Amino acid sequence: MTSTFHNEIKLGEVHYRLSATTDSDESMVLDLLGSLESGEVIADGRLRLPVEGGVTIGKLLARVLSAHTRLRTRPARHANANQPWTEALDTDLRTAWLTRSAHDSPALIRSLADEMERSPTAIRARLARVGCDPDVPGRELSEAAAVLLGGKSGPTQGKT
Repeated sequence: MTSTFHNEIKLGEVHYRLSATTDSDESMVLDLLGSLESGEVIADGRLRLPVEGGVTIGKLLARVLSAHTRLRTRPARHANANQPWTEALDTDLRTAWLTRSAHDSPALIRSLADEMERSPTAIRARLARVGCDPDVPGRELSEAAAVLLGGKSGPTQGKT
């Protein structure tokens, strides 16, 4: 005996139609079609699976689609994420850190991150590399701190 279940939903501008059909050979076929008002098909697919796996596969699909949705709704990465630091960028960061008067290190780091289109974590890590104390705006690293943090110390700035 064959049985079919249909469901339709509209999400935004996309109309989705899903049907599940079971047939005599104990398999289930899921057909999905997503189309725009114009009729343009933007989603189309078919899955064939054993009927007894339907509930388990349904849960699996729900988890995968939920995770995918969470990934897609994350904010965009910083425009300069994973881009190499240049000598000019290092100089700009060092100058900004040493010349800005701020008492709040995290706030200044966030501000510099926004300006340089990088993450606050990237800015904080780079500050030590350019000889700046990431905990105190306007202060250079001491030689001892530079050794610990893997950065440069004081006014003698050689490349690392």
